[in-house]
Amino acid sequence: MRVFLHEVRNQQRLFWRSRESAFFTFLLPILLLVLLGSVYGDDEIDGIPGADYLLAGLIAYGVVAVAFAGLAINVVIRRESGVLKRVRGTPLPPATYLLAVIASELIVIGIQVVCQVLIGHYLLDASFPESPGALVLALVLGAASFAALGLAVTGLVRSGEGSSAVVNAIYLPMTFICGVFFSATAFPSFLEKIADVLPLTYLLELVRDLFVDGGGWSTTAVIVLAAWGLVGLVVALRTFRWEPRAS
Repeated sequence: MRVFLHEVRNQQRLFWRSRESAFFTFLLPILLLVLLGSVYGDDEIDGIPGADYLLAGLIAYGVVAVAFAGLAINVVIRRESGVLKRVRGTPLPPATYLLAVIASELIVIGIQVVCQVLIGHYLLDASFPESPGALVLALVLGAASFAALGLAVTGLVRSGEGSSAVVNAIYLPMTFICGVFFSATAFPSFLEKIADVLPLTYLLELVRDLFVDGGGWSTTAVIVLAAWGLVGLVVALRTFRWEPRAS
């Protein structure tokens, strides 16, 4: 446990030292919340106050940005630069290293969510979550599922230079199709059908239900999110590499 906690501290230092990573995965969702909330936070979206709708959506977006995009890009860059190969040559168990990386991402998500909730409430007049405990559990489930998918994606990316392009090509369209920033009810039917199978749709459903309505857990959303996470884990176990692809 001591080795694990020490590695978590190391990963936190690495994250906050990288200004680009800290901006795009931590600050960007908060910036989008302020900008979009200022534009139409006073309106209603799907019968929900705009500020609440946006806050819940951007909390889910932040989970994907950190646990999926940020994790996948950083792991590929470390693999191609030889960092992961050197890690395997140290006494640190590889599983402990990966768990510490994921735990560090969870800490970032926790700090980000607290900042979003406070900014949303005091700046945009958004509500506090109706079911904070259940919301935390939903976010942990979402983060774990997207982290598994992020590790799975690393097996498909061949270079550090291409990691950002590949990952962004996956998760940015998903945020629009699933309705992070606005209601997806007016989308064409083919986009709605695509959204129905994407994991972010179900994370958004959980977050908005628990955050805005204080409702119970959606069994379907939990099952689909867990299933996506299981698929990601299986793929990651089969395709994850510790050595550069060029080697």
